[in-house]
Amino acid sequence: MGPPRRKVLATVEETLTPPDQLSEGQQIARVTKATGNNIYLVELPSKESILVELPARFRSTIWMKRGSYVLVDLKALEGRDNKLKGEIVNIVRDEREWRKAPYWPKEFVKQPLVPSDSEEEEDSVVGKMPSSDESDA
Repeated sequence: MGPPRRKVLATVEETLTPPDQLSEGQQIARVTKATGNNIYLVELPSKESILVELPARFRSTIWMKRGSYVLVDLKALEGRDNKLKGEIVNIVRDEREWRKAPYWPKEFVKQPLVPSDSEEEEDSVVGKMPSSDESDA
């Protein structure tokens, strides 16, 4: 049986709005890879890759994919003796709203979804019907 609905809704509500300011040790990072057991490899704005842990309140509630953004607390796991460098504090769901915040890193610029190379589009025949002058002789 999953968590109670009110806890799920509270967690979802919390991730929609960005905080007013980040506390010391918190940074926004991009998810690079899910390594398993609720451990994620994330990339900081400084291009450094670190391992972070997903807390229990987000597990089985909010799903992340590669390229999505999270708020990481780098001081949360300082006392531990392992490879984990931080903990995910919040998950960026409404990216447009988060990008308006003054603390959003300049290194994470918005990338276009479709490449604008018109040459590639003309040369590609994927999904096109064969021309009528081609015949099976």
